[in-house]
Amino acid sequence: MTPAARVLAVPVRAYRLVLSPWVGHGCRYTPTCSAYALQALERHGAVKGGWLALRRIGRCHPWGGFGVDDVPD
Repeated sequence: MTPAARVLAVPVRAYRLVLSPWVGHGCRYTPTCSAYALQALERHGAVKGGWLALRRIGRCHPWGGFGVDDVPD
């Protein structure tokens, strides 16, 4: 993971540690948005991985899709 991607992963990890237990586990997608964000940052770096994570979070709403949505290669 690039240094910039590590910086972007800090808030995602903080969310998973602090807020995720309180929000609940009603995820529409597999993997969850936070796991997807960490995978995208790991595979694609800060810029493209961050963009993929933001797009995924934008799709996560009641009228969005559901199911398996893996990080593209």
